[in-house]
Amino acid sequence: MPLSLPNVAVTFGMPLFTHAFRLAKSSRVSHFFKPTSPYLLRYLSSTSKKMTSLKAADRLSGQPGSVWVEFIALANETKSINLGQGFPNFAPPDNIVTDLVEATTNSGPLMNQYTRAGGHPRLVKIVSEMYGEYFNRKIDPMTEVLVSVGAYGSLYYALMSHVNPGDEVIIIEPSFDSYEPVVLMAGGKPRHVPLRPARDDVESTADWKLDKAELEAAFTEKTKAIVVNSPNNPLGKVFTYEELETVADLCKKYDILCISDEVYEHMVYDGNKHLRMANLPDMLERTISIFSAGKIFSATGWKLGWSIGPPHLIKNMMTIHQNCVFTCATPLQEAVARGLELEMSRRDTPECFFNSTVSALDAKRTKMEKWLREANLSPMVPEGGYFMLARIDDKDVDLSGFGDGPRDYKFVRYLMKTQGVATIPCSAFFGPAHKDIGEKYIRFCFIKEDETIDAAGQRLVEWSKTLQKST
Repeated sequence: MPLSLPNVAVTFGMPLFTHAFRLAKSSRVSHFFKPTSPYLLRYLSSTSKKMTSLKAADRLSGQPGSVWVEFIALANETKSINLGQGFPNFAPPDNIVTDLVEATTNSGPLMNQYTRAGGHPRLVKIVSEMYGEYFNRKIDPMTEVLVSVGAYGSLYYALMSHVNPGDEVIIIEPSFDSYEPVVLMAGGKPRHVPLRPARDDVESTADWKLDKAELEAAFTEKTKAIVVNSPNNPLGKVFTYEELETVADLCKKYDILCISDEVYEHMVYDGNKHLRMANLPDMLERTISIFSAGKIFSATGWKLGWSIGPPHLIKNMMTIHQNCVFTCATPLQEAVARGLELEMSRRDTPECFFNSTVSALDAKRTKMEKWLREANLSPMVPEGGYFMLARIDDKDVDLSGFGDGPRDYKFVRYLMKTQGVATIPCSAFFGPAHKDIGEKYIRFCFIKEDETIDAAGQRLVEWSKTLQKST
């Protein structure tokens, strides 16, 4: 058999194929590697035909683009101070890092092997005890808790295991931008219902309201589920009992599933209280509550979360989980379990990380608000979470050279390229019909080192002074 290009490619793989082609002109076997070789032409032709038939699955059609792809890349390119992405730029508490090292080195060989599929026994035990107190009921760690790869994994399981093609899912917005893609992946249809500011000059997220009539109008005979996020990302609104009761009453009236995203549960300010949807009357049997170790311990890269719900719902999610990742990383689960055990033992003290975190974040929130006001960027003070919106619709800035899309997208590009401060456009968190609400705002993340917030704030204040002089 001659040493032809297709033989090289098939036998030794494409890297050698490419290398051989580059050497062809100086090789003694060059006559086998000529670009016009019938072997080469035949091989490339057959490969081209095969590649054109490898199309994406229909479930991927209509997927919206990700705001993170563009703006993370631009932040890196411009070396901007990153107040866009929602992660701390400081270390998690020392004890869970030590626990992770201990789990992988001194806890026996099995700690580096597979653990129980639905969740590491030690972790689901402490989760059931901890949330048993929050939910005022006994939680079965084996049937009512499911550990996932981040809260995102829980959301994916909840939707994929309950939504059929053609089902409608109501999303209260602004909402984290993963909700809609997963609904579409399941074959469902998103129906967006917005929170709206009570007036143009509101300064607190408490003044963003959910219209009862507008919400109920979104319910149809096809509605299968609703996704509620409190405290809300990106807004920072903490839903009141009356607002959650409105949602709960409609869930019961139309017999639908409620997916309650509560990952910012411990980050609530100004005397507000985080209320849990499953605690409302008759909501336990139809609610999947989602939580995040990454948010609790400022360790977003650990990608560990869990769902809590009645056995019949968790069982459905488990079916997806066992045929997807099957189980999550054992040492990470062990370390988080130890961390939760410690925090629950001191939960009523200032030393508890849940309490010290909210105190530290409250100070950072105040700092962020101060800088934004000095920069004449009207801040929307959040009741919870670690994001703050700022109004930009009143800023007379020439954005003609900063790409396409909504005005807030252009403004974010402008800030990165001219001021070196990275944020996120708020319209990315709204569906197509309501992007005009979000277009007036950009989102700042304040779970950062004080030095980072100060550096960004100083740049924004200097920019604001320059802007005032030019007008």
